[in-house]
Amino acid sequence: MLDDLEKISEIDKSNMLDTLAQFPSQIKEAIEVANISEIENLIKIDNVIITGMGASGISGDIATSLYRDKIDVPLHVNKEYDLPKWARKDTLTIFFSYSGNTEETLSAFKIASQKKCKMISISSGGKLQELSKKRRIAHILIPSGFQPRAAIAYSLFTLIVILKRTGLLKNNIESDMEETIATCQEIIDNNKKSVPEESNLSKQVARKILDTTPQIYGWGIYYPIARRWRQQFNENSKVIAREDVVSESNHNDIVGWSLNPEVSKNFSCILFRDRDEESPNISTRLNFMKSLFEEAVANIIEIYPKGKKRLAKMMYAMCLGDFISCYLAVLREIDPTPVEIILELKQRLTEI
Repeated sequence: MLDDLEKISEIDKSNMLDTLAQFPSQIKEAIEVANISEIENLIKIDNVIITGMGASGISGDIATSLYRDKIDVPLHVNKEYDLPKWARKDTLTIFFSYSGNTEETLSAFKIASQKKCKMISISSGGKLQELSKKRRIAHILIPSGFQPRAAIAYSLFTLIVILKRTGLLKNNIESDMEETIATCQEIIDNNKKSVPEESNLSKQVARKILDTTPQIYGWGIYYPIARRWRQQFNENSKVIAREDVVSESNHNDIVGWSLNPEVSKNFSCILFRDRDEESPNISTRLNFMKSLFEEAVANIIEIYPKGKKRLAKMMYAMCLGDFISCYLAVLREIDPTPVEIILELKQRLTEI
């Protein structure tokens, strides 16, 4: 089925796989949009709060993990209706909502305005754009027409440019961006739907994990990527999936795998590996987990991202997971794009 392009098109009615292939061009467009946007000169920033849900929120998670040892002020990702009490006038608050209508983000936006925080918003329109214009708050308008999870380039790379333009990120990001674009283009060329399964890693992994529950383990820079994989399995594949973090999971999670064979055999455990990033302690932990899983689970899959710099490796791993989730949907004969249950919940919330 995964090599039958006509069958894939019948299932993937909204062409999610084709949208994934646009990721490098989306990165370029996001950088351009962010660079030409009007952002006021922010003199004093004590801390940063990044508010967003779903794919918008994961952009904050990725940036926070990537730059935790590069930025001198604290970065905090907020996924609540409100803000931490410590938010104040020298707090930079950044608000992401692809639609511009995410109610948690809009609620936190209004609170930031009341607290007189420094504010920047990003959306493709909606109420967030309207409120920003009304309150004379810098707003970056990104392209519309995508599913929010398929527009992550616009939130993530816009955020990176904001951190650079505000002076918080002092690193030269141009070479990182260039390598990331080239690396993502390579993985797309090797995993797009026209590449046969025998040469297509994402199709192979999707086939392997079919009819199992994916359990993804991240660590360091790969923890937000593990979360992104889980979210993509949930929304694209329409399956239950779980993610956890090493080494915290080694203090509790591994006990469950050791004495629960009737359940554990239904899982596929996915481990991110990186010879350059793994400390001896992390390598020992991952190797121990692999040996534990060999006797406990249906499949063990190790993912080795390509690239030299962290951003490129993170985006390689993210793109791979996006493709895997879509091919798993195709194997299940489910259109990756619709998310009716989320729309049903949003409708229920309008009735409150």
